Amino acid sequence: MKSIDLNVLSRACVRNLTPYSTARDEFEDEALIKLDANENPYESAYNRYPDPYQKVLKQEIAALKNVNADQIFLGNGSDEAIDLLFRAFCDPGKDNVVSIAPSYGMYKVSAGINDVELRLAALNDDFSLNLQNVNDQIDGNTKLIFLCSPNNPSGNVMNVDLVKSIADSFEGLVVIDEAYIDFSQFDSWTSQIDEYPNIVVLQTFSKAFGLAALRLGMAFGTPDLIRILNKIKPPYNINEATQNLALKRLEDISEIKVQVTEIIEERKMLSEKLKSIKEVEKVYPSEANFLLVKFDEANKLFNFLIEQDIVVRNRTNQLGCENCLRLTIGTKEENKSLIESIKQFYTANT
Repeated sequence: MKSIDLNVLSRACVRNLTPYSTARDEFEDEALIKLDANENPYESAYNRYPDPYQKVLKQEIAALKNVNADQIFLGNGSDEAIDLLFRAFCDPGKDNVVSIAPSYGMYKVSAGINDVELRLAALNDDFSLNLQNVNDQIDGNTKLIFLCSPNNPSGNVMNVDLVKSIADSFEGLVVIDEAYIDFSQFDSWTSQIDEYPNIVVLQTFSKAFGLAALRLGMAFGTPDLIRILNKIKPPYNINEATQNLALKRLEDISEIKVQVTEIIEERKMLSEKLKSIKEVEKVYPSEANFLLVKFDEANKLFNFLIEQDIVVRNRTNQLGCENCLRLTIGTKEENKSLIESIKQFYTANT
């Protein structure tokens, strides 16, 4: 099993930090009279501060994901967990992180906000992981490696053996962003946390769970890692309404599975329909709820679709994505309208 000392890896200021202590930290039982937190005493659904560590919600997530509750961090979207990883482990102006490219744009944003150098390791032409490119970017000040799998915007899963090779040799944290794992046939890396304590897995309620508006993200790691993130997070980072709505949604797992199945079926259908259009140069294989598609005259098509009140994501300026649009899988009706509009564009321009 891989060995790593997270206290040594973390920043000195984080190690020496005395975290803010909330009233709920000091008294966990249900008191009859609560005069500790300067709340409005008149009862409503939300006049009291929420559980700062979301214990009930974490128990439900733990059962669903087959992990322990102390291996879970909940953030205001996965973006909060990403930012906290920078703040916990990267000294500004000194340390660096590595990300595959192309990939999710928030790694670059968080790096910039925290004054941490971001080094890009280009993927192969088919968007598979290039181990040599990753290793070439690592030095003694590299603290984090971000691997998005299934990757955004390409939709493919990173090779398991190559990821293990990185985790085995790297002395920092390997962050595997699994925002789209529920749409994939491959297993989550959450099952590998005990064997690889330097792996951090990110997931979200925004995609398969259909709760994007709530902004609720999950990070899975060792209890030591979770303690560090809890130490530096805002005191009540997940509000009571979000916790309650997430718990309610977890009661509908069967419905979620039905929706995921339908999205996967629509992904296959949309891919086949797109391949039948001669101006479509390539439809990349996807394990996510979107397709990356290379079109003839992608920028013009993108603007045309906007005129039809259809918004897709133009990825043509990302590395390796020239003339590519990323298409989220919609409902049957939405996907049908998308195909009809694409055909209309090419018919009008031939």
